[in-house]
Amino acid sequence: MAIQVDDKKVFSLLEVTNSVRKTIAERYQSTFWVKAEMNKLNHYTYSGHCYPELVEKNNGRVVAQLRASLWKDDYIRANAKFLQALGEPLKDGISILFEASLGFDPVHGFSLRIIDIDPIFSLGALERERLESIARLKAMGIFDKNKHLKFPTLPKRIAVISVETSKGYSDFMKVIEGNPWGYRFSCFLFPALLQGDRSVDSILTQLQRIRKVLHHFDVVALIRGGGGDVGLSSYNSFRLASEVARFPIPLMTGIGHSTNETVVEMVAHRNAITPTELGDFLIQRLHEFAAPVARATEIIADRSRRLLLDESRHFDQTVRSFRRATINVLNGQHRELQNIAKGISQSSLFSLRRTGDRNDRLAEALRRSVMSFIQHQRIELTGWEKTIGVMDPVHVLKRGFTITTVKGKVVKSVGELNIGDTLITTAADGSVTSQIVSKDEHA
Repeated sequence: MAIQVDDKKVFSLLEVTNSVRKTIAERYQSTFWVKAEMNKLNHYTYSGHCYPELVEKNNGRVVAQLRASLWKDDYIRANAKFLQALGEPLKDGISILFEASLGFDPVHGFSLRIIDIDPIFSLGALERERLESIARLKAMGIFDKNKHLKFPTLPKRIAVISVETSKGYSDFMKVIEGNPWGYRFSCFLFPALLQGDRSVDSILTQLQRIRKVLHHFDVVALIRGGGGDVGLSSYNSFRLASEVARFPIPLMTGIGHSTNETVVEMVAHRNAITPTELGDFLIQRLHEFAAPVARATEIIADRSRRLLLDESRHFDQTVRSFRRATINVLNGQHRELQNIAKGISQSSLFSLRRTGDRNDRLAEALRRSVMSFIQHQRIELTGWEKTIGVMDPVHVLKRGFTITTVKGKVVKSVGELNIGDTLITTAADGSVTSQIVSKDEHA
């Protein structure tokens, strides 16, 4: 009851608050639906209750603000609906459509109690953000920019953006380090938050760090463990997607989920469904290069062995042919000398006998001269055989010389070679493979 003080009608505070409570109770007897942006969820783990901070903005300016309550049981029910419909939980910074009741308590004041939340409305808001980001990227002409970068032949140096303790990162490293061919990768972790309000800024910070040491890396891998309880809205952010699209080296994603592709995944050079698949892709790229090289090495070595064997056989045949020809020539000369000796007339022999010892000495001198000539020819032939034997390719290689081939042909001139050609250099105890990076031709 109001009291009269002088000429004033005075109410107590309780009377005023009770009047407000009565008015609100009579005016708002049923629940109603409200749309607003949940600036902060303010979930308290100990009690399980939430005290959301709700705002409405117009051109970026807050035009209305109100705190509400979301009791534990209502929160659990609403959060489960969000997880089922969106694949992510209730969180800060999303637009919501909620059912609420209005009340007033003389002690606690005005309250807006949230009873239920419609996840489909929020899904529509997230989808609008996703479509708007795609449209802006395409209008700027950068949507496919990262995709058009040339992918390295051997992507071995990898800058990884992830959380060190995440299962996705663990799975990725297990695949990379345990590949059956023993390929070695150099992975450097740039730790970042991958969910929540700060995730976009955290990932952008690490991308800026990688830019400063870009020459150390071939590709970037953005890796996140899968699961429906982790939000994906960060990966629809225009700021993050535009940085990924414009990144100067190929950026790949493996953020593990089965819902629609996020904008970041769309603009990335390659998107793998899981971190494991991304690791398999990198290993396969190395294998596609290494397997043909290994086969080519075997082919070159086999052809080199066959070439040396064929040349050795050809050389042996040449030596044998030369030996036979030389012997035939010497035998022919020997027979000719014998015929000359036999052709001396009897009268000459009689005359020689009459000359006595003097002529006998001349005949003996002629015989010795012929035999000396034959012996000299045999010695010279033996010398040629030794010289030819020394020139055998096998012996030449043992003396430190090598044979260099390109495309199966022996290299005789620098002019025959081109930058990028693969050379096979054969020594006595094996061969090496090298590639031409430069050449210098002397005039």
